[in-house]
Amino acid sequence: MDRLKKRAEELNILLSDEQIDMFRKYYDMLIETNKVMNLTAITELDEVITKHFIDSISLVKVAHDLFKYTADTHNSATSSISPNKNEKDIFSIHYYDNIDINNKINNNITILDLGTGAGFPGIPLKIIFPRVEIVLMDSLNKRVKFLQNVIDELKLSNITAIHGRAEEMAGKKEYREKFDICISRAVANLSTLSEYCIPFVKKEGHFISYKSSDIDEELSKAKNAIKILGGNLTAVKKLTLPASDIERSFVIIEKVRNTPKSYPRKAGTASKNPL
Repeated sequence: MDRLKKRAEELNILLSDEQIDMFRKYYDMLIETNKVMNLTAITELDEVITKHFIDSISLVKVAHDLFKYTADTHNSATSSISPNKNEKDIFSIHYYDNIDINNKINNNITILDLGTGAGFPGIPLKIIFPRVEIVLMDSLNKRVKFLQNVIDELKLSNITAIHGRAEEMAGKKEYREKFDICISRAVANLSTLSEYCIPFVKKEGHFISYKSSDIDEELSKAKNAIKILGGNLTAVKKLTLPASDIERSFVIIEKVRNTPKSYPRKAGTASKNPL
């Protein structure tokens, strides 16, 4: 797992020995369960590190203005942060002497990982930012049971795995417009993903879609859907994953208006007939 640690450092993330051990256990569980259930086609350790673990946490390079940590327990003698400024972007990681700042995250942030599959990106983000509240949602119950096993084995807290379809769950009052951020690495066009994800986001929150580098045509086709659903395109940020030639685009959409109650439409409609 030295490769994971080094690549995370290229994202300005310092992983503790405990966090490295969590990623190791997660990998072992992923591979063992994959023998009896299709979780991923990527199984070789180096590929899992880059294409699943690093890809998941690469969000830190582009979404630093959406998360906050407080530094009020440290003084300027041990910190690069001004004593007159309590909050900084948590994704612009600073380090205190012998202190792992990853554990100082504001625990008021709520994140939904929709269509999480084998737990990406939600579980890697939870490992590095343990105080953030995360809900993992997937439509296949077998995957949800695997995720619960991972949560139990890694002793993760403030994280929940839920079985359900977006079209149904977005209509429930306990989930609709309740999350600060909805993230998704799901393979679907952006119009469809927007209809699934934006209804879960509270006003002034954000939907962040992990996409490949070539996003221009897909983004153009999704603009109408984003507007209808109450969103506003904030940015498209691109990066190359450490130690690879894999290019990633992040589409960041702010929720500026409440989503009309008629969305998302009934199961299957968003994919068959995108807005």
